[in-house]
Parts: sequence; structure tokens; C-alpha cells
Amino acid sequence: MTPVDATTAVTLELDDIQSGALFERPSPYVGTYLLLSIRDRHDGRELARRLHRIFDAAGAAGEAAETSLTVAFTYHGLKALGVPQMSLDSFAPEFREGMAARAEILGDTGESSPDHWEKPLGSADVHVAIAVLSSDEGRLRAVAEKAREAHAELPGIELIWRQDCYQLATGRTSFGFKDGIGQPAVEGSGRPATDSRERPLKAGEIILGYPDETGELAPVPVPEVLGRNGTYVVFRKLHTRVAAYRGYLRDRAATRAEEDLLGAKIVGRWQSGAPLALAPDRDDPELGSDPRRNNDFRFGDDPRGFKCPVGSHARRANPRDALDQEGSVDVRLHRMIRRGTSYGPMLPDGVTEDDGIDRGIIFVFAGAHLKRQFEFVKTQWLNDGIFIGAPSESDPLVGAHDDPSSFTIPQRPIRRRLQDLPPFVVTRGGEYCFAPSLSALRWLAELDT
Repeated sequence: MTPVDATTAVTLELDDIQSGALFERPSPYVGTYLLLSIRDRHDGRELARRLHRIFDAAGAAGEAAETSLTVAFTYHGLKALGVPQMSLDSFAPEFREGMAARAEILGDTGESSPDHWEKPLGSADVHVAIAVLSSDEGRLRAVAEKAREAHAELPGIELIWRQDCYQLATGRTSFGFKDGIGQPAVEGSGRPATDSRERPLKAGEIILGYPDETGELAPVPVPEVLGRNGTYVVFRKLHTRVAAYRGYLRDRAATRAEEDLLGAKIVGRWQSGAPLALAPDRDDPELGSDPRRNNDFRFGDDPRGFKCPVGSHARRANPRDALDQEGSVDVRLHRMIRRGTSYGPMLPDGVTEDDGIDRGIIFVFAGAHLKRQFEFVKTQWLNDGIFIGAPSESDPLVGAHDDPSSFTIPQRPIRRRLQDLPPFVVTRGGEYCFAPSLSALRWLAELDT
């Protein structure tokens, strides 16, 4: 089958779109996330002007670069800059409310509730988010230093949070699984799909100002220069309980091979990245490392989940064609750009005792529809099981459950059910942000007093 093309149907203004909204980061990479607070709107506008200049070095989406820079603002940040109320009111309601206000909807309760979030995450003090990632330590330091200089000399700007991060050469996160597989291609981006059977998403699913999968335009913040070519960004810090995860599998497996298989059933892939849909019985590292094959598969030929359980993490996050027979859900309306970035040292292989060190994933989503993309997937597919006929089960790896949950593994002659699954992921905080176009960044810098 000839791979689908992402280059022809629409013309994206790539020189005006932040590269982090569309394209993969350099791999492997090191990086830094910074959160800033704007105490003086004039300094805030000067910050926007200086950040706009930095893009000359880091590049927009139309340029290949070894360093990825992304700048985004919270609702409170745009307000602190003095964006007119009419413009503020034109943003999506979820963005205006903020993630902390929607925590209960998202399943961030109990240990994951905002009461336990890492300060200042989720507060009105978070105004600007900056992410700098590079394949090279020297380049990272150079661009990060420019970002530091952009705010350090401005008394009205305060650095209030920093998190260093990285991606290993293997692409594996703290749970040991290769991540970052399965991103959709975007129409007009010039980047081909890795799933030959998935058409590129309409550009308006990711970037504001273009038709989306419904044929319509998502509501674009006004004026047009502010909203067009921008995108919403979800930022979440997720602490991973790796020792508890390993210990849970070890207690329920007779051999190391069975332990690996149980982990693969939970995730939907082997640690190498090889999908169970193509390698149901044993790992295939060559398949897992091949970007032309490790995302090129369907679930429709496995309706009962004998190869890949219907409740596994990968299948919940992207059911592919598994829901086509139902006809009630258009999966393409819930696709999104997802990024997973590791923080904290990896727990050494074989260790099942918690060492007390904070480690986990910085999860980032980019898309034009906060509610029907990120929030729908989080609440309906990850936290609930109604759509797969298992209403009492949530995602076994990242699902929200304050009490121990269960996970069903279809097999013959008798299915296996893992009981008493504890929470393996705890939300440490997060923000809803807006990544403006480069034109909008300049507009923010030039707001009237």
C-alpha cells in the first residue's frame, strides 16, 4: 500500500507556526521547562518581544532545527499582558477555566488533586511556559541562556518553576517502554504518515484557522492575528511509581518472560515499541525500532483483544479502527499531537523498592480542541471503560482511580483478570496554555498601553 501524503491538500503558514506544535523534537534530547510569572505588563510585553527574537535561532515549523523552542501563555498570563477582555473571552472555555478548576472532571482527585500539586502548578501565578529541547547540550545551553536573558533582566518577570527533562537514545520512559510512537500526520505539514492506512488529519485539528475534520473552523480567538496559527497546549507533570509497577508484575508472574508479557498486555506494546497487534506472543525489537512498521497496524481484526487487550493503554489512547463497527465514534475527532518527556533518573533495572526519588513524565498535548481531544480521551477512554464494555475498568497504567482497579486480559480458554491495580501514575500538576503564532507573539509585544 502506498503511504498517504501529508503535503498537498492545504497550505500551512509554516513560517508563522511554532515548530513544537507540529513536529517531533530532536531525538534523543535534553531539555528544560520554565514557568514565569508576569508582575508588570510592560515587562511582560518586552518579554514577548525578546522571545519572538529568539525564534530566529530556534526556528519556526517550516525550518529543520536541532533545537526546539516552544512559548505558551496561560489565560492568566494573557490577562497579565493586558490582552483586551473581548479577546480573552474568545478563547475556549476550558482554557479560560484552567486545568486545576477542571481537575475533578479529568479524574485528578485524591492524591492527584490540586491540593497536592507541586507549587506553583495550577495557580494563577503561572503565566508563561517555555520549553527548550535540543539534541546537543551546547545548543540547549545557548538557547536556554537566551531565554534566561530574555526574562532575567526584567524586574517585572519572575522565574517560578523549572524542570529539566530528557529523552534517552532508546526513547524509553521511566516504565521502560519506548514512547512517542503513533503520532498522526497533519495535512499540509510536509511530514508523511507512519501509519499507511491513516489519512493525515485536517490541519484545523491541530492549528487554529484551518478547516478541521468536520469541515468547519474551530473557534479562533480574536483578533485573527492573535488566534490564527496558534494551538492549545496541555502541560502535565506526572509522577510514575515505577517500583510499585515492577513489584505488581513480579508478584503475578512465574517467570521473567511472563512478567514482560503482562507489562506488554497492560501497555499494548512490548518495551521495544513493537505493538502486540503485530507481535502478540513475543517481543520483536527490530519491529519496535522500525518507524515504518511499528505504527502501521489496525485493531479491527482483533475485536475481542486476544492479541492486544481492548483495555490496554495504547488501544484506549488510540483505538484506531476498533470502533468503526460501532459507528458512534469518529476516532479522528479525538486524535492529537502527544509528547512524553522524562524527568528524574531512571530506576535501575530490577529494582522493586521505591528509592524516594521523584521521576516521571512531562506530558504535553497540542491541538485545536481542548474538550473533544485531550479532555475526551482522558475522561472517556482512559478513565472510563464504557466504550469497551468494561465500565468498572480504567486504563491500567495511567487511568484515574483512587481505589485499586482491575484489568481484563482476554485469553483462551479462560480470560485472566488482574485485580487490585494501584495507581501507577500520580498527577503533580498541570496547566492549559496557548501557543501563539510568531505573528501573535509580536502582536502581544506591541499591545497598546
